[in-house]
Amino acid sequence: MTGPRKVLFISADQWRGDCLSAVGHPVIRTPHIDALAADGVLFRRHYAVTSPCGPSRASMQTGLYLMNHRSGRNGTPLDRRHTNIAHEVRKLGLDPTLLGYTDTSADPRGLAPDDPALRTYEGPLPGYTVASLFPDTMADWMAELRAKGYVFGGRKDVYQPRAGFDLPPGRGHRFIPALYRSEDSDTRFMARRVIDWLDEHRQQDWFMHCVFLRPHPPVIAPEPYNAMYDPAQVPMPRRKATPELEAAQHPHLAQWIQCLGRRNQYDEHNPNHLIDMPELELRQMRACYYGMASEVDDAVGRIVAHLRASGEYDSTLIVFSCDHGEMGGDHYGWGKELYFDQSFHIPLVIRDPRPAADAGRGRQIDAFTESVDLMPTFLDWLGAGIPAQCDGRSLMAFVQGRTPGRWRTQAHMELDFRAGPYGSFDAQDALGLEPDECQLAIVRGERWKYVHFAALAPLLFDLHKDPWEMNDLAGDAAHREVLLQMAQSMLSWRMLHQEHVLSNLHNGPNGVEDRSRRRD
Repeated sequence: MTGPRKVLFISADQWRGDCLSAVGHPVIRTPHIDALAADGVLFRRHYAVTSPCGPSRASMQTGLYLMNHRSGRNGTPLDRRHTNIAHEVRKLGLDPTLLGYTDTSADPRGLAPDDPALRTYEGPLPGYTVASLFPDTMADWMAELRAKGYVFGGRKDVYQPRAGFDLPPGRGHRFIPALYRSEDSDTRFMARRVIDWLDEHRQQDWFMHCVFLRPHPPVIAPEPYNAMYDPAQVPMPRRKATPELEAAQHPHLAQWIQCLGRRNQYDEHNPNHLIDMPELELRQMRACYYGMASEVDDAVGRIVAHLRASGEYDSTLIVFSCDHGEMGGDHYGWGKELYFDQSFHIPLVIRDPRPAADAGRGRQIDAFTESVDLMPTFLDWLGAGIPAQCDGRSLMAFVQGRTPGRWRTQAHMELDFRAGPYGSFDAQDALGLEPDECQLAIVRGERWKYVHFAALAPLLFDLHKDPWEMNDLAGDAAHREVLLQMAQSMLSWRMLHQEHVLSNLHNGPNGVEDRSRRRD
């Protein structure tokens, strides 16, 4: 491409796809992301292809489905043979810079057993220049808090509720604000770091990936975000009358409800029981989650305002998304490791400054898009080739007001639920599974959603009649043909996207020929 090359990739953590006022959420207000969407394109059916954090970010950064990169849990090494967005951007003469985290676990092959990179799953993706890495950023932020006079112990204590706070009537525990002011929060700290970096590099081309922790738990917000939403106005979660009725749907769900029934499995410093907390406390939890998301929205607004003031807004590609969703009490679930849409449906907004994108401004796209599409989209915008390894496709046609040919009609997701957080490791013993059997894959179409387990019974949902996935039809003889069709669709998807880096190359008298054919 010609002209300035500036790319700002903003990622939040654990943001539900329905939690934007631009898509009609009845409560939450996100004016800054809404404004970005009005000047760009919002993708209403965007899905993370896997969860949790590390695996999902691996897919975003490599363009690969989980079945191909195989970094399935936080802590599972990411094979160094895969290229990624940072490596590819670096080839273009840009210095890709990270402020935040990618939760990348280093490939141990070739490293000494005592290499510090093997002691954490919170490492940076290879290829990025690290301006501010999450573990260090947290330490820097806590040091700044202490310098301002805040008193706390360590990482967990920094998120404790403010001591001595009197709850007003009609408010639950999660109304109690954090001990720090909003101007001193982790979200504001990261926004300042980003703006300072942008200010130092305004005369250069750049590619910057910044990552906000929120609205990831612990569920606590500083004033005024703790009080931004009235719990009485917050909708109740979608779930069955009792946890027992909910758990009867599938052993995987039952196991998670059991794990989440333990204290401190999701939200530290919370005295309430996640599964059977009173209605007020449940609504307050969700209200606080909305407040944390709104704080990130304000941070996005500050960053965009800086780009406008510096004159860079009209030369910068801005992408806002996140790694995965949040159950938020639906189906008695919290976190992001269940097979329901809430775990995978995430926001995506792309604002392209070029005149070529004018025809697409303000569009809301209903086509299914996936997190593996981000790497091809960045490279397409930069005028670079898209590596053969990528399972995703560029979204630039949508951004420019067009519809690409032969676009997917389904979203695809995978989850590896072997040893992991929140007690999910119990699945191996409780369900009698081997580690490699702890896997599921999902095909989600316009009407039908099919969930296939490696060693457990499948699930089938009719989303037209049952949009909240309450009624499993897999065992219903009347839906046997649909079940077969969806299973065949999943098999075809996996065949089409299995390892294919060299599949279209041919060695012959003319040397190596590329016989691939672009689909657009």
